[in-house]
Amino acid sequence: MFVVGLTGGISSGKSAVSQLFEQLGVTVIDADQVAREVVEPGEVALTKIAQRFGAEICLADGNLDRKALRKIVFAEPRQRDWLEQLLHPLIRDRILLKLDQCDSDYAMLASPLLLETDQHLLVNHIVVVDVDEATQISRTMARDNTDAAQVKAIIAAQMPHAERLTKADDRIDNSGSIADLQPQVEQLHLKFLYRAQQERELDLGQ
Repeated sequence: MFVVGLTGGISSGKSAVSQLFEQLGVTVIDADQVAREVVEPGEVALTKIAQRFGAEICLADGNLDRKALRKIVFAEPRQRDWLEQLLHPLIRDRILLKLDQCDSDYAMLASPLLLETDQHLLVNHIVVVDVDEATQISRTMARDNTDAAQVKAIIAAQMPHAERLTKADDRIDNSGSIADLQPQVEQLHLKFLYRAQQERELDLGQ
């Protein structure tokens, strides 16, 4: 199957773009959602996280306190490294399972860490949703009730903007409105349908 990877920095608008592709009938696998699934109550990852950071890392209902964990790991790189080594293989395996179950013409993997992890090896084509840093900061502060310093720390921990763009096969400009996104998505959708058809014809010819 032809798989498109969708990525971008924090608050670049990946979710808005994903929703537009879903409206066109594309199966979108959200790596953030998968990351939430692997730390749900009863999952081995949550048990290991609680063992390392203490039971207070969980909320009263047993779910992970994601905001508290994020504050810890972005303040301490050693803790972030440990968490990534635990979660990334689990996330990758579950993404592969979901890709195997996909039945649309092509699939899309939306992931903020597509390029920072080996998830980029799961896709055939990379699309970067792009906005400037000031927009990222203001959107994240409004969405998450987070201060600017923490948002800047998150941005600093992600791949630099210029480097991300060098790895893009296509770029979506999300500095405007949803109405500005629509034609960009529709144009790319037609391109990906054609590429997916080519992939199928190659497979049939082998």
